[in-house]
Amino acid sequence: QEQFVPSGGGLVQRGGSLRLSCAASGIFFRFYDMGWYRQAPGKQRELVAAISSSGVTNFADSVKGRFAISRDNAKYSVYLQMNSLKPEDTAVYYCNGGPNNRLLGSWGQGTQVTVSS
Repeated sequence: QEQFVPSGGGLVQRGGSLRLSCAASGIFFRFYDMGWYRQAPGKQRELVAAISSSGVTNFADSVKGRFAISRDNAKYSVYLQMNSLKPEDTAVYYCNGGPNNRLLGSWGQGTQVTVSS
């Protein structure tokens, strides 16, 4: 099992920006497909953005054009730049990933993002 530690959440006004970071523990990070997920109260966890080991990115329709995902393999890290934030983006954000789209991390630690209207 891998450990992924997200950070960077906070309280922001509508239209604001936040940048989330996720630090991985494994030296094989560069082989991992990574994703940012979020879970709002009373809702299912959903995949927000993904980046493959080769750098191909995908986004949920709800965040396309507003969010960007990137990675720095030398720092074992993946990032989520969130712009034009909306109240409906309020959720706990998690990162997870592994080789061939496996999920090696647990869901215990997330970072709270709250967007006020």
